[in-house]
Amino acid sequence: MERIDPKSAALVIQDLQNDTITEGGAFAESGAPAHAKSQNVVENVKGLADACRRAGVPVIHVWYIVEQGARGLKQNAPLFQGVKEANGLVRGTWGAAPADGLEPQEGDHVVEKMRMNGFYDTRLDILLRGLGVETLVITGAWTNMSIEHTARHAADAGYRPVVASDGTSTTSDEWHHAALNYALQNVGPVATCAEIADALGATPGG
Repeated sequence: MERIDPKSAALVIQDLQNDTITEGGAFAESGAPAHAKSQNVVENVKGLADACRRAGVPVIHVWYIVEQGARGLKQNAPLFQGVKEANGLVRGTWGAAPADGLEPQEGDHVVEKMRMNGFYDTRLDILLRGLGVETLVITGAWTNMSIEHTARHAADAGYRPVVASDGTSTTSDEWHHAALNYALQNVGPVATCAEIADALGATPGG
């Protein structure tokens, strides 16, 4: 892919939390942990985050966090109903914590959300503007839900979204490919974590 200026880029790591992608999490029966493992998503994103930090690219963790009992989480869509029914992503619990290896490092930013879209009623947009971001590299879960929502909003808001094909995962290859190969067409480029790191001028782990 074409060169990405690290001075005007940022990396988003979205929803890669224990309840979302880890065995034993609230949504484990969805198949999400198995798909995340097949994608090697944690290691791929960890390597890309390290590369971004070396290149001076801000790393932003976007976490889905609700209070106990999902108080205040309007139950207007099945996804939100599922969060409440599964008692998932509750503040302070193991399930809401980042997957092992993806903990924020010094200098990283953390943004909390309660909807699918990482921008909706969060501080993400004002943070990106303050950092002078033009290109937003998006990783996380789930590809056909939160990732797609965030990428589309990023494009509408004037950013250039770049989605990491092996830095994202969902519940199956079918849904993953539907998002990357169809739904996100004409929204922004899709590339591997290694290709993105190379475009930034830094290689994962090196």
